[in-house]
Amino acid sequence: MKKLAMAVLAAVSLLQIGSLAAQTAAPAAAPAPAPAAKPSPDQVDQYVKLLREDLRSHRKQLVAVNLSLTDAEATKFWPVYDKYTAEGAKLGDERVALIKEYAEGFGKITDAQALSLTKRSVVLEEKTAQLRAKYVPLVSKVLPGTKTATFFQIDRRISNLIDLQLAKEIPLVQDQK
Repeated sequence: MKKLAMAVLAAVSLLQIGSLAAQTAAPAAAPAPAPAAKPSPDQVDQYVKLLREDLRSHRKQLVAVNLSLTDAEATKFWPVYDKYTAEGAKLGDERVALIKEYAEGFGKITDAQALSLTKRSVVLEEKTAQLRAKYVPLVSKVLPGTKTATFFQIDRRISNLIDLQLAKEIPLVQDQK
């Protein structure tokens, strides 16, 4: 049951992310049918905001369904989790900004711009790893080691699914010509 719930919620989240990527980045191969009207930057920003809120909700549900907590553990864990996700949301803001910059420039990205985007993306990946490293001891103060490890496994799996979907939707920079 837990695996099914995780798969369903992940699929819903990934489908929503796929829609976002399709609206903000040009397709790599066969073009998709054009939408009736291209959304304005404000509409895209609002869509991204709502999507990210929905994704955070689904992510929390996935953790809740797949991490077996006692009532006492849950009381201590969820406030730490909320702080972790709040800090992660700031990194998500940076990620969205990078993706938007890439999408807006796609078709005319220079070598210098491509290198800049790549360097900033690597720095963002490092910040994400640092955030996880920062929270391992904080989570381990409120959960036993096996549950701490399980939480970070779940968190990483969800992140990997999101990364995989984004990688599928965002075209390679060399395909802009």
